[in-house]
Amino acid sequence: MPNDFNQQIIDEFRANNGAVGGWFEGARLLLLTTTGARTGTPHTTPLGFLPDGADRVLVIASAGGSSRHPAWYHNLLANPQVTVESGAFTYPARAEILEGEERDEAFARAVDTDPGWAAYQEKAGRVLPVVALHELAQDGPPNIRAGSFGEAIKVVHDGFRRELALIRKEMADGTALGAQLRVNCLTFCHGLHNHHTGEDLGMFPVLADRNPESAPVLARLREEHERIAAVVEELRAAVSSDGVPSDTDGAAARAEIERLATELEAHLTYEEEQLIPLLEGV
Repeated sequence: MPNDFNQQIIDEFRANNGAVGGWFEGARLLLLTTTGARTGTPHTTPLGFLPDGADRVLVIASAGGSSRHPAWYHNLLANPQVTVESGAFTYPARAEILEGEERDEAFARAVDTDPGWAAYQEKAGRVLPVVALHELAQDGPPNIRAGSFGEAIKVVHDGFRRELALIRKEMADGTALGAQLRVNCLTFCHGLHNHHTGEDLGMFPVLADRNPESAPVLARLREEHERIAAVVEELRAAVSSDGVPSDTDGAAARAEIERLATELEAHLTYEEEQLIPLLEGV
């Protein structure tokens, strides 16, 4: 059983689709459910995480700087099959302990973003393990914490809003683009591309078939997807470490993220206004 502090975070996380207040307000959090190494029972732990590309995230077994590895780490050593709750989505994952240069590079990115990780490692007197959680492919639609199609699209949109707000804050707080911030931006771009592709190929044709009168709305949304995709490509170029132009101070990336924020918020708001009433009838 989680302790009272963790249980409060878990309950708030689930009630608000990933948003929590207090000490962890604005933090990137997930819920990790492992299988007890000795008991075989499920254990859920709230953890901070680092985006790391399309199909995996990273967590660090810091235990708040304890000299011992946390229980969840021992659990996944015994059974690397875990469940991840990201706020909007719940999915099965495979845990992989990073080793050698890959671990060191990932940890350096974490420290560059938050020096607190280095303080935890110094306090612990041990090398803090870095764990990659690889999302496993599933049959059928994603598992979204929502009771209807209309609610599902709002939950997913709010997840994009929270992540974009975090990236904007990170860019505003720093004068240069660190390695992890670049990864955060590129991961966000990938997720947004996948979401819009799924809508174009899956949701929109169904809505067009069931609601022919929605054709002008769907046409506008597709046009907005194309416009946003162009902005995303500009952002990719600005943050890519080998992209052109080289942007050591982050000015071009900040400009593109602000442009994306403006375009995306208008798009999400219009889509919710127009599609949620239709989706509630699906």
